[in-house]
Amino acid sequence: MKICGLQKTTLLDFPGHVAATIFTGGCSFRCPFCHNSGLLPSWAPEVYTEEEILSFLKKRRGILEGVCITGGEPSLQPDLEDLIRKIRSLGLLVKLDTNGYRPDLLKDLCRKGLLDYVAMDVKAGQEHYPQAVGTPGLDLALIDESIRFLLTGTVPFEFRTTAVKGLHTKEDFRQIGPWIAGCPHYFIQNFADNGEVLFPETFEPFRREELEEFAGLVRPYVGEVLLRGTD
Repeated sequence: MKICGLQKTTLLDFPGHVAATIFTGGCSFRCPFCHNSGLLPSWAPEVYTEEEILSFLKKRRGILEGVCITGGEPSLQPDLEDLIRKIRSLGLLVKLDTNGYRPDLLKDLCRKGLLDYVAMDVKAGQEHYPQAVGTPGLDLALIDESIRFLLTGTVPFEFRTTAVKGLHTKEDFRQIGPWIAGCPHYFIQNFADNGEVLFPETFEPFRREELEEFAGLVRPYVGEVLLRGTD
């Protein structure tokens, strides 16, 4: 398991829970607006061993309620299930952040009862997806399969889109709404340059009024639309 980072405490990454966040290395996409660009290559440096992470979690059991596993793309890790089982054996909940490109693994983990929450990124509308993820040969059917599965309600979940001026338009959100129809919680996250964006000079955040317009396009299809990063 390649663990490239650890946030020891977060109140934001795992809704309703005090959690730690583990960052894995490697990703199947190359989203030009990625804010964790250092984690994208398979050779991203390993910072923690699994033993170090588990030792930390054991010490924090009285404080932490769960662990968020993010990346990069965690589903690429061959021993992801093993790590999740070890985390759950400590009495901690597990949330998985994923790009949805491994629906087989996502279904397997959920059906085994190993995940307590899933956050899946819906990167753009269908027509624009290959550009948004920087992957020309993208198989969109795999993304659609993950969306369809999560919509069955097997596990609590959310969909989320990072809105990026210079990449997204209203048309993306016109397509996303019916695509995720029935989703209980959809988040639109405003783009922010944290200093590690893959192509920072290309993109900007949207104004709040623009994000509200995007939200209005999706709202008829989902339970609720919430905005993040609109300060």
